Amino acid sequence: MVKEFILQNWALILILTAFAVLVKTNIFLDKRTRNRMLVLISAVFALAIIVFAEFYLSDLGILVDLRVIFMAIRYSATPFIIAMTLYTLAERGSLFLFIPALVFTGFNIVSIFNGIVFSLRDDGTLVRGPLGYMPYVAVGLYCVLLVYILLKEGNKQADEIIPTVFLVFAFISGLVLPFFIGKDYSRLFCTNIAIALFVYYDFSILQLTKKDTMTGLMNRQAYESAIAEGKNDVNAMVSIDMNGLKEINDKQGHTAGDEALKTVSQCFLRATKARQLAYRLGGDEFMIICRKCPESEVRRLIERIENNLAKTKYHCSVGYSYASDGAKTVSQMIEESDERLYKEKEAYYLTSGKTKYRG
Repeated sequence: MVKEFILQNWALILILTAFAVLVKTNIFLDKRTRNRMLVLISAVFALAIIVFAEFYLSDLGILVDLRVIFMAIRYSATPFIIAMTLYTLAERGSLFLFIPALVFTGFNIVSIFNGIVFSLRDDGTLVRGPLGYMPYVAVGLYCVLLVYILLKEGNKQADEIIPTVFLVFAFISGLVLPFFIGKDYSRLFCTNIAIALFVYYDFSILQLTKKDTMTGLMNRQAYESAIAEGKNDVNAMVSIDMNGLKEINDKQGHTAGDEALKTVSQCFLRATKARQLAYRLGGDEFMIICRKCPESEVRRLIERIENNLAKTKYHCSVGYSYASDGAKTVSQMIEESDERLYKEKEAYYLTSGKTKYRG
């Protein structure tokens, strides 16, 4: 039995082993995230054992009652794994994510005794109860939630959307393909999930190298790369400087200054939409690159930023430059955008009566 398990799941074992080693040795991830990922990897492996045991008994045509228990575990484990994926990947993952999974588990446990979700005849044939499609609905709802949360927290760009869609597709395939291929597809489900999680993990680590670790915005290196590679479709630049950061650092300490930078960065992130990406260039300097955006949308972007900042105790100066049909180079737009920013910054200190700190 063990030999057969290894033969059927060798690819899965290799993937999960490599995954666990990389997670354990990764210096980019905090301890909490590493531990959650290791729990997730263990859960996928445990589910693979349950799936193998269930189909092993099915092939032998024995212990129908035990098979029912394994099926209840399998139907319950998939929503839990998606909930654990969300709990691990989402920035604000909460234990409340597991509540629906617990409810679905309750139904599956009850079904062992009354067949409300599923049951097995004496010959091992599956019989769906009144809630027979509930496991599929549960996974579907969790997938919708997965897409919503990850895209909401992401940068709304293709480099984050595509891996998220790929991850969800792997889960959804477990819902749809068994209806076309047959129940044998379930034997491959854990391997598919492991591959999808591994790919998403690789993507996440790649993204970490492009992001500013403190603010979550894209970093200077990513900015330079974006400017060099995508000059043709950049038609607007938005320059942003935080006002008073030096004063906050000097009077309240650098921890307060860091908190201020994080807060204003979230204002920028919430304001950006598709084709708009925010970067931290260093210190209190930020830039948003807009690609193929009409000027009216660039102005609305700035309005959203100002509205978000108005809800905080911080202030930023903003300047922008727009070019239609390649009328200006990127360098010219940056220069014009910075010029407008400095004028607004001078006006802010003049009208507010605050001292402009220099450091």
